Amino acid sequence: MTMTTTDVTSVTPLGHQEAMRLQTQELERTLTLLRSLDQASWAAATDCPAWDIRAMYQHVLGACEAGASMAENIRQLRQARAYRKQHGGPLEAALSAVQVSARAHLSPAQVTRRLETVAPKTVRGRARTPALLRHHATLTVDGPVCEKWKLGYLIDTIYLRDLWMHRIDAARAAGQAPKLTADHDVRIVADITAEWARRHGQPFELNLTGPAGGSYASNPASPAAERLTLDAVEFCRTLAGRAPAAGLLTTTVPF
Repeated sequence: MTMTTTDVTSVTPLGHQEAMRLQTQELERTLTLLRSLDQASWAAATDCPAWDIRAMYQHVLGACEAGASMAENIRQLRQARAYRKQHGGPLEAALSAVQVSARAHLSPAQVTRRLETVAPKTVRGRARTPALLRHHATLTVDGPVCEKWKLGYLIDTIYLRDLWMHRIDAARAAGQAPKLTADHDVRIVADITAEWARRHGQPFELNLTGPAGGSYASNPASPAAERLTLDAVEFCRTLAGRAPAAGLLTTTVPF
């Protein structure tokens, strides 16, 4: 069967309501995965340095609790800035470190129960962020890219990608195949692909295989077009720095 090729410029960025729907579904899939893990799996090393699955979801829980409460969000940012002042490095890494440290005492069952409780509150908290703030408030990030983001990009896109990629990380670490469907994962991968294309701005033809796959191109008739075929999840893992990269795949896309 011939796969229809999508002009990557026709892939629209995630809308706010769409992003909230996808985050709700992603959190449901995350919880389904966590409930399936045995004790040994929670201790399995992930692609995130120094994190097993338990530590990774202590970070995810921390991010979700910050999303559900402005006071918790401010508290975590204050602690992260203090951590960065002492240890250096990007603020994102400092924030992850304090999220894990503050929840290091939680057992896998406790992490899962707290995530179950906070997940709907997280989505509600992010969903009610005023449009004026989402569209006009900005923040400076210093890793893995150094640039300014609109607050809406963080709330709608980055938080979704972080959840999605960590579910991929956990499934790989536990030796499971992640649940991937056309109505959910294909849209996430398409959004990642479109941003990758905007960031490098070069002609290409990309065939992504697997349940989350699709075919994308930008000016594919150009003699300079790079032609790539790989699994959709591996494509995203590569852009996120979790697998070796070459050519256009060295273009960093933040997760």
